[in-house]
Amino acid sequence: MARQSFFAMLVLLFSLVSGFAQAEGEATSGQININQADAITLSSLDGVGESKAEAIVTYRDSNGPFKTVTDLSNVKGIGEKTVEKNAARLTVE
Repeated sequence: MARQSFFAMLVLLFSLVSGFAQAEGEATSGQININQADAITLSSLDGVGESKAEAIVTYRDSNGPFKTVTDLSNVKGIGEKTVEKNAARLTVE
């Protein structure tokens, strides 16, 4: 019984450590491709909530992929200031 508990504890510790490492990697990379991101990911941008994120996805589906990051300001409700605040995190590919 003690051997199973020890093994379970090791598995739990490994899971926690690998989860933290993955989260740290995502936080440092931080790049969001606005041509591929889903609404949940887009809503993590500063000044972009769920409804604006859905508007981005709808605009992209209707008009095709964004050519530049600044094209994001063509979406109703997304202004130049919102694009500027998030410019370092945004990419188009």
